[in-house]
Amino acid sequence: MLDPQSNISTNVRSTGAAPLPLRLAFTALGAIAPSLAARAGERLFLRPRRHAVRARPRPQDGEAFVVPCGRERLVAWRTGEGPAVLLVHGWSGRASQLTPFVEPVVAAGCTAITFDAPAHGASTGRLTSGIGFAEAVSAVARHVGARAAIAHSLGGAGLAWAIAGGLRLDAAVLVAPPRGPVEFFDRFCDALELRPEVRDATRARLERRLGLVLEEFDLSRRTGPGTPLLVFHDRDDREVPWRDGHDIARAWPGAELVSTTGLGHRRILRDAAVTRRAVSFVEDRLARCACGRRISGPDGTRECSQCALERELWDQSSRWVRA
Repeated sequence: MLDPQSNISTNVRSTGAAPLPLRLAFTALGAIAPSLAARAGERLFLRPRRHAVRARPRPQDGEAFVVPCGRERLVAWRTGEGPAVLLVHGWSGRASQLTPFVEPVVAAGCTAITFDAPAHGASTGRLTSGIGFAEAVSAVARHVGARAAIAHSLGGAGLAWAIAGGLRLDAAVLVAPPRGPVEFFDRFCDALELRPEVRDATRARLERRLGLVLEEFDLSRRTGPGTPLLVFHDRDDREVPWRDGHDIARAWPGAELVSTTGLGHRRILRDAAVTRRAVSFVEDRLARCACGRRISGPDGTRECSQCALERELWDQSSRWVRA
């Protein structure tokens, strides 16, 4: 059986550069045992590179907590006070990559929530997918009562899928989001020089695991009407084509696309102008109480915490049960 090393998985998915020994191994296994080659290909495609926890900085000096997500446990951090804003990293990323957004979110009077996705960083798991990211986003959002989210790369796709699946937010920002997995899967298979029967079997295994054919993950077909959306994408992005962000923004009702140049796929997260505009977009769209203060808590909460406290203190019927 081939060993799907995580660093090889990342290289194949993002750059298309599969090492010669790996290509030869898949060629040999595919000729002898196509089903085993397909199983190895499936696991390799779903296994991100995990950054060593000891080698990476904390995302910020925030309060750490754990969120259950199916069989996995997600490690998360909370900084600030006020409405919760999720900050979501991408494939083979980590919570600390969103650190540039933490201070602006806190300065805007909100709580910044970062977390390591399944099979990433300090969270549990070995394999994950776009659906895994979507489930993680929904789990953390429910846990903290998130009002908005800013997400990068596959984290952005996961956020969009979560919204399309029913997650309700006041605002969402996607940074360099992929439209869907088809192009990445084709690139993955080409890089490994998979035989046609192995390619088909690998795809079939993935689709059985995910419960959908890969084309159904196309974000131009899965939108979240009612959620204001801002999309950032750099024209020089070599990992996720600019057209993906363009197509997502065009398909999402009322969405806005901001195109940048020269920032690529990762430097865009550290660009001060991108950070300011993203946080401003979220800040301007957060729901407010009748008193004018922002509302904390999950969608459906209709008043701020101070008004809720005042109502509880002055409304005797909310505190006493008459005999």
